[in-house]
Amino acid sequence: MTDQELMTLAVAARENAYAPYSGFRVGAALLGKSGKVYSGCNVENAAYSPTNCAERTAVFKAVSEGEQEFSAIAIVGGNGDELAEFCAPCGVCRQVLAEFCDADFRVVLGTPERIKSYSFSELLPYSFGKKDLE
Repeated sequence: MTDQELMTLAVAARENAYAPYSGFRVGAALLGKSGKVYSGCNVENAAYSPTNCAERTAVFKAVSEGEQEFSAIAIVGGNGDELAEFCAPCGVCRQVLAEFCDADFRVVLGTPERIKSYSFSELLPYSFGKKDLE
């Protein structure tokens, strides 16, 4: 799957975002090594801390369906109907991704018109993970 195709799926996932408080809607499309794509959107809550990000929604959906190995994720976000130039995953999402993704896992950011791809190790160079607990 190309980065462009994955980005298009992230934009579609963003349509389901529930963001009545911030208005900042995020969509993610997570590519499993099986080739299956898991979509996710942010789901806000009036109490704020129970809010779940799009990236974690996609990861949790994939894991709950039996997939634990991933190749790439595309993420888009922005206020209202507008897309931000880049919407990188928050620290909590990066840590969740670190649990399941290799250093060369692709993180695709941008908009359908302007895409930039990063390796996971570029976004979280000193991640804490399973290796630290051995």
